[in-house]
Amino acid sequence: MTRSRQRRPRRPRGGATRVAPALAALFLLAVALGGCGSGARQVRLMYAGSLIVPFERLATAFEEQNPGVDVVTESHGSIQVLRHVTELNDRVDVVVSADEQLIPPLMYERDDPATGRPWASWYCSFATNRVVLAVSPRSPLADELTPHTWYRRLAAGDVRFGLADPRFDAAGYRALMVLQLAEREYDEPLLLEDTLVGRFTTPITVEHEKGVDVIEVPEILETSAGSNIVLRGASIQLVALLESGDLDCAFEYESVARQHGLKYVRLPASVDLGHERLRDRYASVRVKLDFRRFASVRPEFTGDVIRYALTIPANAPDAELARRFVAFLLGPEGRRILAADHQPLLRPPEPDDPAAVPEEVRRACAGAG
Repeated sequence: MTRSRQRRPRRPRGGATRVAPALAALFLLAVALGGCGSGARQVRLMYAGSLIVPFERLATAFEEQNPGVDVVTESHGSIQVLRHVTELNDRVDVVVSADEQLIPPLMYERDDPATGRPWASWYCSFATNRVVLAVSPRSPLADELTPHTWYRRLAAGDVRFGLADPRFDAAGYRALMVLQLAEREYDEPLLLEDTLVGRFTTPITVEHEKGVDVIEVPEILETSAGSNIVLRGASIQLVALLESGDLDCAFEYESVARQHGLKYVRLPASVDLGHERLRDRYASVRVKLDFRRFASVRPEFTGDVIRYALTIPANAPDAELARRFVAFLLGPEGRRILAADHQPLLRPPEPDDPAAVPEEVRRACAGAG
C-alpha cells in the first residue's frame, strides 16, 4: 500500500517576520495540537498511486487559489482507494480510480450502512494512459529489453521484474492482460503461463470461455521462494526498486515512467490498453479475482482502454469544496498541470450520467472540449 497522507503546510507570504520567543512557543504548541482554532477547511483526496506527482501539484495550486483551504492527500492502488471509502469507513471528499469500471460495482451497487443509499451515483472519466515496461537504468539487462525481445526475456525467468498486486491495483490486473494479449501479438500461445508458472505459491491460471481468455487470480497471491517476480500493493511502489537497481523492469503506466525519468519499452498498440480503436481486441481478455473481500460484487474486469475516473462520495465531509476541487481539476489550470506531468487527457471529460453530475462538474466538462 502506498500512503501519502498529510496536512499540507501553508506557504508563507511576504517577507520574514521577527516573532517574540513567547509567541513563537505558543505558535509551535498550536501546530503540535493540529492547528486548533485555525478555521481552515479541508478537502480530502484519495487517488490512484500513479497520480501522485500531478496531484501534489494540483493540491498546491488549489490551496494557493483558495486561501484558508488545506488539501489532504492519500494514495493507494485503485481497488484499495475505493475500499477505504466503502469498507474501511474513511470519509473522503474526492476519490480517483485509474480504472473507471471499478466505480459502479464498488460504489453504485453497494449501500452506505449509515444512510441505506449507494456510496456514489456518478463518475467522470478525465484521463487515459498506456502500459509500458519500465526499465531500471542500473540493470545489466537494460539493453536486452527491447520492443522485439521483452516478452521472451520475461518468460526466460532470469529477469527480475515487478508486478503490482492485481487484488488491490488496476495496474496489476492490467499487467496480466498485457501478457495475455501479447500471446496473440507475438504468436506465443503460452506466454503468460511461461512467464508466471512456478513464480507463485498458488498459480495464476488461464481458462478460455467463448473466445475470451479468462485469467484467474487466486485469493492468496504470494511469490514462491526464488521467484524472479517482486509483488507490491501498488505499481508506484515499484519505482524506487527500479531506480535502485533492485528490479530490472516493471509494468508501469507511461506517465509514471516519464515523470520519474525512467527508460521504458513501448509496447504494441494491440497490447498496451491505450487506444480507443482497439477496445474490442482488449475485451478478449478478462481477469477474475478469487477474493473474498469482493463477496458482494462480481470481481471480474474486462480488458478495455485505460480511463481514469473520479467521483464525490455521497458522504463526503465537505461536498461543496469537493465540487470546487473537481471543477478546478477539470478546468484549464488543472488540465495544464496534468498535461505538464505527462498525463494524457480525455477531451472533453466524459461523465457516465450527465444528469447525475453536479452542475459545477458538468460546466467544467463542457468547457474542456
